Amino acid sequence: MAEGPTLLASALDAGAGIESVYVAGDAVGRPELAHVLARAQDAGARVFTLAPGVLERVADTVTPQPVLTVLRTPRHPGVPEGASFVVVCVDVRDPGNAGAVTRVADAAGADAVVCTRGTADPFGPKTVRASAGSVLHLPVVTAGAPGDALDDLGRRGLRRMAAVAGQGTAYTEVDLTRPLALVLGNEATGLPEPLHDHVDERITIPMGGRAESLNVSAAAAVLCFEVRRQRSSSLQAVERAPRTTAQERQGVQDG
Repeated sequence: MAEGPTLLASALDAGAGIESVYVAGDAVGRPELAHVLARAQDAGARVFTLAPGVLERVADTVTPQPVLTVLRTPRHPGVPEGASFVVVCVDVRDPGNAGAVTRVADAAGADAVVCTRGTADPFGPKTVRASAGSVLHLPVVTAGAPGDALDDLGRRGLRRMAAVAGQGTAYTEVDLTRPLALVLGNEATGLPEPLHDHVDERITIPMGGRAESLNVSAAAAVLCFEVRRQRSSSLQAVERAPRTTAQERQGVQDG
């Protein structure tokens, strides 16, 4: 379920399968809803008007928005071929955190998010809401045992980099331009010790204050955008590099 007109618009933009749309009876005439509801109907969605008080009883928020959309769950069989930047959630149990991590990954240009067993349902209402619709744009793959998922990513040629609170290499000193899987652990306990055998490198965000660690979604934001920064800088360096013309290449060959 996706709550609110913004998520409905995101679903339409993503071409998601919309089963039905429910609108609070006292909101049907609102001008700000007319356009998105018309789009939903044009896309073939069934739009129902509810009697006063019904939406409040079925929504999972205290003060629900006037539109509730039921979507077909996206199905992604696996990480896309050729993916070079994947974010992996291992036992990230809070739906708000799981959704926020997906939103960050989407904004930073990741190719996919992998949610291993124990992580919050990436398509639950709270996760969808926290992702601001990113679960509809970005391939979000549900996986089984974390060790098996990490081994599979390693076989794909991705360097598995686990974010840890301490005793890792500072993230600014690591080459993040190579194909990689950024591994994020549980909010309270981090990455389980047995899984350290399934990663290639551990990276840390150095702390300047007295806080021991960052919230997992905040850490994801720092690390994901460092990946984006390094890759953008690398691409700009390639674009600035002098190019050899065909005549110059011929001259070298003749010489």
